[in-house]
Amino acid sequence: MSQNGSTSTTSGRQDISAVDKFFHITERGSSIGTEVRAGVVTFFAMAYIVLLNPLILGTSPDREGTVLGIPQVAAATALVAGVMTILFGLIAKYPFGIAAGLGLNTLVAVTLVGGEGLTWAEAMGLVVLDGIIIVLLGISGFRTAVFQAIPRSMKAAMSVGIGMFIAMIGLVNGGFVTRIPDAAHTTVPVTLGLGGSIASWPTLTFVIGLIICGFAVVRNVPGGLFIAIVVTTIIAMIVEAITGVGSSADSGPTGWGLAVPELPNSLGSIPDLSIVGRVDLFGAFVHIGALTATLLVFTLVLANFFDAMGTMNGLGAQAGLNDEDGNLPNLKSALVVEGLGAVAGGLGSSSSATVYADSSAGIADGARTGLANIVTGILFLLAMFLTPLYEIVPIEAAAPVLVIVGAMMMSQITQIDWNKFYIALPAFLTIAVMPFTYSIANGIGVGFISFSLMALAAGKAKNVHWIMWFISALFVVYFGMDPIMQALS
Repeated sequence: MSQNGSTSTTSGRQDISAVDKFFHITERGSSIGTEVRAGVVTFFAMAYIVLLNPLILGTSPDREGTVLGIPQVAAATALVAGVMTILFGLIAKYPFGIAAGLGLNTLVAVTLVGGEGLTWAEAMGLVVLDGIIIVLLGISGFRTAVFQAIPRSMKAAMSVGIGMFIAMIGLVNGGFVTRIPDAAHTTVPVTLGLGGSIASWPTLTFVIGLIICGFAVVRNVPGGLFIAIVVTTIIAMIVEAITGVGSSADSGPTGWGLAVPELPNSLGSIPDLSIVGRVDLFGAFVHIGALTATLLVFTLVLANFFDAMGTMNGLGAQAGLNDEDGNLPNLKSALVVEGLGAVAGGLGSSSSATVYADSSAGIADGARTGLANIVTGILFLLAMFLTPLYEIVPIEAAAPVLVIVGAMMMSQITQIDWNKFYIALPAFLTIAVMPFTYSIANGIGVGFISFSLMALAAGKAKNVHWIMWFISALFVVYFGMDPIMQALS
C-alpha cells in the first residue's frame, strides 16, 4: 500500500510538473489552483453570451423564412466558445476566452440578413470567408506586423479604451446606466438607473455586488472576484425569492436582465446542434453580386481584425504579459488561432467568435496562462448540457466584476504623453469612442486616422509607419461603407 501510494504521489507530482511546464504557470507567477479558479471566473463573466447571442441571431427570419432558433443558437454558441477557448489555451497559452463577438453578431443579423436579404447560410458563409482571410493574414505575419507598427501611446490608449468599454458594459448590464427611450428629444441619451435613481431590485443587487468586489480587491482576498460573484448570486436568489421580480421580459426594466436567479426545474438538457454546418460559402456572391459581397467580407475582416487585436493588447497589458514594446510574445500563433474562431463561428452558425474583453475578469482574479482557458472552455462545453444550472447566475452578479476590471485597466493611461497634443488627441478619441459607440474596432479606427493626421499636422508624418497610413486609409473606407454601398446599389 505504501509503495503504491508513493508511486501514485510521485506520478501526481510529475503530472503537475508537466502541466506547469507546458503552460508556463510558475514562470508567469501563478499556480494551478489560481488558474482553475480564475478560469471559472472568466466563464461566469462570459456566460451571458450563451443567453444573449440567441436573442440576436435566433429570432429573426431570413428571406426564406428560416429562423435559427434560440435553443439551437445557444447550443452552437456554447460549443464554438468551448472548443475555441480550449484550442486558444493549448496553442497560444494565454487566458483569453473566445466566444461569439458582440457587434459582429449584430452586423450579421442586421446588415447581412436583415439589410442585404441574405439567408442565414449565406451570411454564415461570408463569416467563414472572413475567418479564412484572417487566418491567412495571421500566417503571413501581416497581423503581427500591424500590431508591432502601432505606437506605444496608441497601444496604451487601446488598453484604457477597452477598460472603459468593459466598465460601460458592466454598468449597462447591471442596470446602473440605462438608455433613455426617447433620446432623440433630449440632450441626455443615457441616465442613472430608472428615471435617475436606482429603482429596481436587480440594480440594487448589482450595486451590492460592486461594493463586495471593491472590498475583495482592496483587501487582496484570494479569489476575491470569484467569491464576489458567488456571494452576489446568493444575494440575488434571496432577493428573487422575497420579491418575485422575474425577468425583464415579463416585468420590464425592473426585472432581471437575462437569467432569473432561482433554482431550476432541471439540471440539464440535451443540446440541439442541428444548425451546425448550415453554410453556403458562395451563395451571397450569387444573390447580391460579387462586388457587394466582397465589400461585406471586407467590413467583417476589418471589424474582426482590429477588435481582436485591440482586445489582446489590452488583456496582455492587464496580465503583465506584454514585452517592453507593448507586444504580446507568441503573438503570431495567438492571432492565427483567433482567426480560426471566425471560421468556427461561421460553421457553427453562431457568428464570428473572437477574443473576449470579458476575460479580463479572470485575469483580475489571477489567470496568467492557457490553463485557465481550458477550465473556461470545459465549462462552456458543459453549458450545452447544463444550461438550466448555470442560468442561476444573473448578469447583475457578473457585471460588477467588469466595472472593477475597467478601473484596473485605467493604469495604462500613464503611458500616454498628454503634454503633446498630437499624441493626446488620438489617444483620447480612442479611449472615448470605444465605450460611446460600443465598439473596440470603431475606437481603433478613429484613433488610427486621427493619429496619422495629427502627426502630419505636427510635421512628424515621416515617423508614422506606412502600415499606420495604410490601415488609416482602410478605416476611412470602413467608416464610409454605407454611402459606398448605396452608390453601388
